[in-house]
Amino acid sequence: MTLLALDIGGTKFAAAHLDADGTLLRRAERPIGPSPSGTLAALVADFHDPGLTAIGIGTAGPVDVRAETVSPVNIPQWRDFPLAGAVRRLVPGVEVVLAGDGQCMALGEWWRGGHGVDSLLGIVVSTGVGGGLILGGRPVLGGTGNAGHIGHVIVDRDGEPCPCGARGCLETLASGPAMVRWALANGWTPAGDLAVTADNAAVQGPVTARGPVTAKDLADAARAGDAIPLAAFERAADALAVAVLNTAAVVDLHDVVIGGGVAAAGGLLIDPLREHLAKHAGMDFLRHITVSPTALSRDAGLYGAAALALLATGVTPRPTARGPAPDPS
Repeated sequence: MTLLALDIGGTKFAAAHLDADGTLLRRAERPIGPSPSGTLAALVADFHDPGLTAIGIGTAGPVDVRAETVSPVNIPQWRDFPLAGAVRRLVPGVEVVLAGDGQCMALGEWWRGGHGVDSLLGIVVSTGVGGGLILGGRPVLGGTGNAGHIGHVIVDRDGEPCPCGARGCLETLASGPAMVRWALANGWTPAGDLAVTADNAAVQGPVTARGPVTAKDLADAARAGDAIPLAAFERAADALAVAVLNTAAVVDLHDVVIGGGVAAAGGLLIDPLREHLAKHAGMDFLRHITVSPTALSRDAGLYGAAALALLATGVTPRPTARGPAPDPS
């Protein structure tokens, strides 16, 4: 059995062949380019295999799994784009299944991340904040496919407006661009930059004369001991803790896995998150939440998409040891 996993991101598309045990056999990625549909077609053609059993797709959202459409914020050419149908036309007769990238990250970590748990919450902290739920060994997608979207849990009713239309969503405090905006507004000056000259907050965040100010810039400054970037990570961790505890109180889970570009800051985010979880937890069952970084890094979504494909064939994946580091080629 050969599975094809597709990971549709905001700047690149990735694909991989995996077997039913979750062994990654081959991997490749391509920048989106000027024609996302053309890039998708070329990538799928490159991975077409006569023995292909099923295709799983993890994609940036918003996602509607009932209509099988996507509207990724960073791909303006795709609005209500019938992604699953487009892939079916490229590979007729092969089962195709679709889910959000946060859900695939959670599913991949549960299946091949070596965490050894039955249920977990996966959180992707990056340009936005996404997530996914695994309960009882199966992904929980919800009616529209957006279950586990922790980025839009409201953590501050009087907080900033969110692009989603609500106010005070987790994403307005803990996403990379939100953290950078807060730090700049509170007096942080990135090294080597005279001033922030523009604000492309919806996609990239604040921009200086040398280009976008990123969460990596913020993390570098925090590691150097700059108080304002450190406070930005502390603030984001506090908001994340509130959202995690709210989620855990509803579904009674204890294991949280953090991934995404901002989470690459490691202890700058995870250490204060653990502290705030301990500080805010009330009920006994909320006092034992464990937080760990992603074990599969950027490939968690590919493993999850493959697990989604396996589920579509009627086979339930079983958690196994951590997947081998893939060949980056």
